Amino acid sequence: MRGSAVPSSHCPAQAALELVSGKWALQVVTALAAGPQRNGALLRRIDGISQKVLTQTLRELERSGLVERTDYGTVPPSVDYRLSALGRSLDQALAPLDQWAEARADTLTAARGHGQSE
Repeated sequence: MRGSAVPSSHCPAQAALELVSGKWALQVVTALAAGPQRNGALLRRIDGISQKVLTQTLRELERSGLVERTDYGTVPPSVDYRLSALGRSLDQALAPLDQWAEARADTLTAARGHGQSE
């Protein structure tokens, strides 16, 4: 993806960015980086997410190989979610971006404020 060319829709980096660029995917990955979580724990941990959206996000991340779902086959149902090896590697790859954003949060906020006043 790096270089002078704009990435095409077939670029692996573009596909990866599309997967995690939604509002909730990164928050789910970050929450699961702390370890396996049950659905209810994820709902409590991720402020503002609905059950429907959490379910959709988990299914998409599972389909993409980033999240593993374990169903313990109990009644009532007991299911937990954890990052796969691929998901853990994504979490590690995102750490520098998170550090960049934290280090520049004030600058980014000021720039957005400046653009709004014009």
